[in-house]
Amino acid sequence: MKDIRARLTNLLKGGYCTPRISELARALNEPPATIHYNIRQLEKDTIVGYKAVFDYKNIDQGFCTYVMIHLMPEEYTDPAKAAKELAGYPQIECVDVVTGDWDLILRVRTKDMDEYYQFVKNVLGKKRLSRVQSVPSMRQIKDEFMIIKDK
Repeated sequence: MKDIRARLTNLLKGGYCTPRISELARALNEPPATIHYNIRQLEKDTIVGYKAVFDYKNIDQGFCTYVMIHLMPEEYTDPAKAAKELAGYPQIECVDVVTGDWDLILRVRTKDMDEYYQFVKNVLGKKRLSRVQSVPSMRQIKDEFMIIKDK
């Protein structure tokens, strides 16, 4: 059998997941048709997409780092523009525009510290950023509203 796990993982991370109607119906004690109808209504204005939650170590993205960014004054006029530009990099899992001491917070996933170093050098090092602080995650306990199982 052909091993397409890496390609499949990329699609699942991008939203190619669907809810399990029969399991939801059983959990809520409602008919599947009712579940399906309500999900379709939520998809119109509330649900943006679906994605799988991974044990990232098993897909070579186990090094998670939070990166706080202070933009240069000329970039601060439109922090969302800078955020959208950064969001295009596959290593960046999420980008938030924030207030306080920092302008943006990124969650970056790489295989290890060496790959993260290359990311900083090749991506963040080439942007016009005033200040950057990295905070590596020691261990994730909960992600995407799901408790991560200990092994």
